[in-house]
Amino acid sequence: MAKTLPFTGSGVAIVTPFDGDKINYDALGELLEMHIAKKTDAIIICGTTGEASTMPDSEHLNAIRYTVEKVAKRIPVIAGAGSNDTRHAIELSKEVEAIGADGILSVTPYYNKTTQKGLVQHFTAIANAVSIPIILYNVPSRTGMNISIETLKELSKVENIVAIKEASGNISYTAKVAAEVPELYIYSGNDDIIVPLLSLGGKGVISVVSNIMPEETHNICQLYFDNQVEESRALQLQMLDIINALFIEVNPIPVKTALGLMGYTVGNLRAPLCAMEDKNLEKLKAAMAKHNLCK
Repeated sequence: MAKTLPFTGSGVAIVTPFDGDKINYDALGELLEMHIAKKTDAIIICGTTGEASTMPDSEHLNAIRYTVEKVAKRIPVIAGAGSNDTRHAIELSKEVEAIGADGILSVTPYYNKTTQKGLVQHFTAIANAVSIPIILYNVPSRTGMNISIETLKELSKVENIVAIKEASGNISYTAKVAAEVPELYIYSGNDDIIVPLLSLGGKGVISVVSNIMPEETHNICQLYFDNQVEESRALQLQMLDIINALFIEVNPIPVKTALGLMGYTVGNLRAPLCAMEDKNLEKLKAAMAKHNLCK
């Protein structure tokens, strides 16, 4: 039996607007409505780009609850609920399911990490605690560990572990996942290689650049799905400079800065994240100007 696909196309790893120490829910609501109007295919709330690592559980869950209620099933809402503490990840995931999210994004344990055997136990325990779809999040640059192909094969046997957000940037690894673990759907976790991952059977992207170019990011995917591969490829390459500019410093510093430059109310970054270096800010502004994004 095929696994339930949470969404196809462009899912935005949405920023979290802050007003001082609090979430600015009015501003978050405006961003959500903008994304729905501009064809974003899913909202991914409380991920890395949303600065979830700075949120206590009550705030984390309130952000997800607000998003689920505001979006009101117009498009899917996937909620970050990972942790490097299995018990904590289970409790967060159960709360997220109760709130009504359409799926969970669950990152590999970071800092304390684990073995591949531990990964199987970690993700299986989370999956067994909920019934909604789970997207595994493989991002070795942030966690210090990679999910092996053999581990993915084992995890693919779990009914509600349905997909992987693949953010290693390693096309060879992704090709092996597609070839050897066809039971798992693949989402690109890197905006600069959306089309290559779609060519391997990927179902879309969980995107940073879609915060500032939502319709274009949707179009990269939709054009590919509509067999307009050359047009999709051309758009991917056209956006490469702005995509690279968004990672000139640690995400989400540049993308949140960019949204502010565009006139959106996103507020401050939470420490330890800080304002951009002046030289990098100028590079970001130059890339934005090329795409007519500066207000």
